[in-house]
Amino acid sequence: MPTIAVGTEKGAFFIDSATQKSSDPVFPGWKVTAFGRSGDRYIATVGSNWFGVGVHHSTDMVNWTQTDSPPTYAEERPLDEIWTLHDTDDHLFAGVAEAGLFRSADHGDTWEAIPGLNDHPTRDQWLPGFGGLCAHRVLTAGDRIWVAISAVGVFRSDDGGDTFDPKNSGVTPVGDDGDGPPPEIGYCVHRIVAHPNDPDLIWRQDHRGMYRTRDGGDNWEKIETGLPSGFGFAIVREGSTGRLFVAPLHSDERRLPVNGEFRVYRSHDDGNSWEVSGSGWPEAPTHTSVLRGAIDADDRGHVAIGTTSGNVWLTSDSGDTWTALPQTFPRIGAITLW
Repeated sequence: MPTIAVGTEKGAFFIDSATQKSSDPVFPGWKVTAFGRSGDRYIATVGSNWFGVGVHHSTDMVNWTQTDSPPTYAEERPLDEIWTLHDTDDHLFAGVAEAGLFRSADHGDTWEAIPGLNDHPTRDQWLPGFGGLCAHRVLTAGDRIWVAISAVGVFRSDDGGDTFDPKNSGVTPVGDDGDGPPPEIGYCVHRIVAHPNDPDLIWRQDHRGMYRTRDGGDNWEKIETGLPSGFGFAIVREGSTGRLFVAPLHSDERRLPVNGEFRVYRSHDDGNSWEVSGSGWPEAPTHTSVLRGAIDADDRGHVAIGTTSGNVWLTSDSGDTWTALPQTFPRIGAITLW
């Protein structure tokens, strides 16, 4: 059974999913923004409006060491938060706000900026979403790198990060009035997830709906059959069944479950159709949200989600049954299964 790493506005908590017991808060008082693995290290990132960002590592999830050199911009550009970590055989990537991409070759001790994205020719046109101007998701396959930036869009590099191109064809841009050709940027992507054996197959929860690409982002199609709403933030794929899981919300304006019915939806067919995921959901109206980083899955049937009201929901059978864990945490922004 996995350990559930929970990042909140006031610290991290580690839950033994077998016993449902939680650790005491780690990094108490700090906003914990992302978790990752690199080599034998567990990695957690933190942020503060006063002290900036920090990167911590551990081999046992108990004793943590802060690195001396977190990601930072050389020029006068703020780096307020590390939104995501993504590990490959050679590098650990960090997506940050103000939006940019960094790479580490030593498991997070030191970082280098990737100017192919950070100084992209469209940079002066980038605008923030409600959650800020953030690079919040990174995918890789060989020399290809995908980065999701809110509210700019998806970018793809085919040369290891030297250059990046926007990949948003078929997606409705934010503020679209239907006049003129679609822009290169101006798309509020909320989260992307890829098929592990077919990196060209990517699903995209966007501000303007649920989408899928089969060609690595060159073309996107809308896939919302069975969903009560196309709006939401979270999407993940469970490995043993290939099921997709999303947490629909009413709309941009409300950002709460449709009709107060807090449910996760799943797809058995790569997003062609969707249904309520199993049983166990509250019968009473439940007005809470799931943020983009507060969902994770493994390849053994486990999916965990965290809510803005501080609850963690877990399934161990790929969404057939769900359980609300007994703890109530501060607002949850990050969930990772270890």
